[in-house]
Parts: sequence; C-alpha cells; structure tokens
Amino acid sequence: MLRALSERTAAIVPVGLFGYPADLAALQALASPRELAVIEHTEDIEQAPADADAVHRRRQHAAYLDARLTGVITPRVPTGVAHSYHSYVVRVPGNGRPDRDAFARALRARGVRCRVPVQTPVHRTPAYRCELRLPETERAADDCLALPVEEGMSRRELRRMVSLCNGLGGLLPVAA
Repeated sequence: MLRALSERTAAIVPVGLFGYPADLAALQALASPRELAVIEHTEDIEQAPADADAVHRRRQHAAYLDARLTGVITPRVPTGVAHSYHSYVVRVPGNGRPDRDAFARALRARGVRCRVPVQTPVHRTPAYRCELRLPETERAADDCLALPVEEGMSRRELRRMVSLCNGLGGLLPVAA
C-alpha cells in the first residue's frame, strides 16, 4: 500500500468490499503522517445495506462454510470485524484464472450459482491504468470466486455446495 502513495496522492477513499468493511483505523494511521485526507465511504460498493435478519442468516451460512470447506481458501475475518457477507468470496488454490475458471464451470455445471466477483483489479482498468504493480491484488483477483450465501438457502443446499467444493478442490494442484 505504501508504494501506491506518492507526492500526487491527495486522499485515500476506503470502500468496503463483499460486505467486509474497510479498516479505517489502519488507513487513518497511514494517512496521518502524510497529511492525507481519508474520505469515508459508508456503503459497500457491492450492495446496499440489508436488514439485520438477512445479515444474521448470511453470517450463519458463512460460519457453516468456514467450518466445512477444505477445497478452497475461505475468507479470513478477524474477531470484532462486522462482515455482512454480501458475497462469500473464496480463493481457489492453483494457477489463478485457469484453475478458478475451471472450478467455477464445474460448480455451475452442478447447479451452484457461483460468480467471479472481480474480473480486473481497479488499478488495471483503463480509467485508472498506471504502472503500479500490486501483485497480491492481482493474484487475489485471479483466484477469487463468490459462492452463494443468500439468506433463503437451506442447510441441504449448503451441504451440497461444501461437498462439491471439497471434491473439486482436491483435484486442483496448489501453487508452491
């Protein structure tokens, strides 16, 4: 992140993603010595806030998946962070897009409504293209896949998805 800042940087605009809130305290600490403004964006760019019951149910689904998925890398959420799981985004280990895309096709062929949430990292889009290299951001975009956790899903649907992901995950080589 520090390499992304330059003398031309005027402000940091943190935005939550997938229901995971931005770490405002850490960004304030980064911005303060440089006298940069931190402009808070209060909503996740994915989706408008849902009602408390829907968020509670998604969190229950996410906890179920966290405890049982082994074929993918589940989201890491520190204690005390209020993730609302607009999307349950996992990382598919292997070779990035070829493995992630094959994994997604296999899940879709079996009826799981998964999707690729980030096609291209923002810093690589034409509007923001620059010479900045963010290897972890690029790797995450290549590996990530959103699994469904809608509040209306049944435990049976979740069990089936776990079984499919775990079965497919064992077929993919893990990058060293």
